[in-house]
Amino acid sequence: MATNGSSRILIVEDERHIGVGLKFNCEAEGHQATLVHDGPSALKLIHDDPAAFDLLILDLMLPDMSGYTVLEKLRAADVQIPVLILSARTLPEDRIRGFDLGADQYLTKPFELPELLSRVRSLLARHARLRGTATQPASDVSTYEFDGAVIDFARHEVSVRGEPRTLTSLEFKLLKCFVENEGVVLNRAELLDKVWGLDAMPTTRTVDNFIVRLRQHFEVDPADPKHFLSVRGVGYRFVANPSAG
Repeated sequence: MATNGSSRILIVEDERHIGVGLKFNCEAEGHQATLVHDGPSALKLIHDDPAAFDLLILDLMLPDMSGYTVLEKLRAADVQIPVLILSARTLPEDRIRGFDLGADQYLTKPFELPELLSRVRSLLARHARLRGTATQPASDVSTYEFDGAVIDFARHEVSVRGEPRTLTSLEFKLLKCFVENEGVVLNRAELLDKVWGLDAMPTTRTVDNFIVRLRQHFEVDPADPKHFLSVRGVGYRFVANPSAG
């Protein structure tokens, strides 16, 4: 991890002029930035020290190994560094694939620099909270338990009926959104806004896919959920203690 309060950002971009520009602007914001031009180089740096970087800015169309493959390998190795995909691919299925593989943000080229830097700040702040290096508001949920599940949001740790589970950053954020709104029906648009951000623009089907994942993690019978409930024609509701109702 970086010292002196700065964050370390790894940029994977094969278009040299874009990569150099990203590095310059990240450093102008006070961060330490490392630039590589291919996937294997990025994987080596991260696997050598998984805690070395606080954010990954990842292009998709890379030589030899696509950004999708880089992301898939990182998540398979349980590396939960925030990932901002930066790509010329604009089709909805490209965004969906990126989010389903564990990306946190997806920004299309050409992009506006202020928007990019805003997303970088947001992801770094979230990562700092997960690592426990930022002060959480007193009202912020830190730990939570329900039906044999023990969740430590600050440490990014989960166990369900005694078994550890690995959740992606977005799964954690969605879970926390439900916990903080326990009993409240949230429609898909609200979830897209609160979890992904309106400008991320995943489809509503992406929300449904993530609900399926939470049910697989926490429900005794995912096919007959008791906690993550569908409200027909509206959205979803989280109920911690069904028997109380």
